[in-house]
Amino acid sequence: MRPQHLLVLDRDVVRAQQTAATLRAAGHQVLVLTDPAEAASGLRDGGVDLLVLDLALPTLDLPALRAALAPGTPPPESLDAAERRHIAHVLQYTGGNKRQAAHLLGISRSTLLNKIRRYGLE
Repeated sequence: MRPQHLLVLDRDVVRAQQTAATLRAAGHQVLVLTDPAEAASGLRDGGVDLLVLDLALPTLDLPALRAALAPGTPPPESLDAAERRHIAHVLQYTGGNKRQAAHLLGISRSTLLNKIRRYGLE
């Protein structure tokens, strides 16, 4: 296995150093950081094969991190947008039959009607 370039981002310095020591013992090159902004900058520069991070970092900007990891990739759609799209697809599949659509979606007809109003699918 070829050595990987890893970035460890953790607010707990002791845990980060222990993680880094284990990874270095496995033959990898490891950079340890505690500042998310500095890590995002390092990721934009490239050269990192794997990121190990503490998702509970209070200043972690996930959208910025996502942009640094996958530049040009659009962010995932919201749950509301996915639900709206799915309901519209099921309604199209059932030819507008709301009772059948509700059954396929596993929700009551009244819940479906509320979602149709909410998402403007009328």
